[in-house]
Amino acid sequence: MRTRTATMKCLPLAALLGLAACNNVQRLGEIGSPPQMTPSSDPTADKNYQPMSLPMPHHESAPAEPNALWRTGSRAFFKDQRAAQIGDLITVLVNISDTANMQNQTTAKRDGSEQMGIPNFFGAESLLPRVFTKAIDPKNLVSTSSTNAANGNGQIKRNEVVTLRLAGVITQVMTNGNLVVAARQEVRVNGELRQLAVSGVIRPQDIASDNTVAHDRMAEARIAYGGRGQLSDVQSPRYGQQVMDMLLPF
Repeated sequence: MRTRTATMKCLPLAALLGLAACNNVQRLGEIGSPPQMTPSSDPTADKNYQPMSLPMPHHESAPAEPNALWRTGSRAFFKDQRAAQIGDLITVLVNISDTANMQNQTTAKRDGSEQMGIPNFFGAESLLPRVFTKAIDPKNLVSTSSTNAANGNGQIKRNEVVTLRLAGVITQVMTNGNLVVAARQEVRVNGELRQLAVSGVIRPQDIASDNTVAHDRMAEARIAYGGRGQLSDVQSPRYGQQVMDMLLPF
């Protein structure tokens, strides 16, 4: 039983060491050369890709109008060159400029005091010295006091600016006409690999005439900007330090 328990406890550590070993093997293979870029592939073939499912309105068929040149749902008489079908390309514009400055201060203090005695209670106070070995004063049976004080200060200052422009592909057309967009891009400069990823749901009418869409028009937006390389490795703590920071409670 002890052997099985010890084995179960060692499994997470073994998995962590195995993952670290795989990463180290990949890093050792890239010594003397820049990080290898990920091959271009279908975003829907990614093991982490999941089709989106959102509440949809009831589908309504467009009425037949044989004598009209205008077709219901069209935006122009001529063919629209903007993205509309699975596989069409679209440019996503990301321009995030967030600034936050919050400061909170809390002060609390509470004092309490209680005192209770039984000077006279039908003569029962005379029985107290017989019950307790030490002499007690019936007038001062219970006396309590408490003091509680708390002082807290908090301040958050944040200033983030992210400006991206990358092309994506339509991966899904929902029943209400909305489009699911997935955009990925990798840039390698001097041994550093920068990875950009944007995904979300957009409306066809929010696509501009130059086939671009802003990130603030994208629902369920997921924007990631990161990378890997020699400089990123130096700036990141070692695996052992990360494990100790996670496990140590002090």
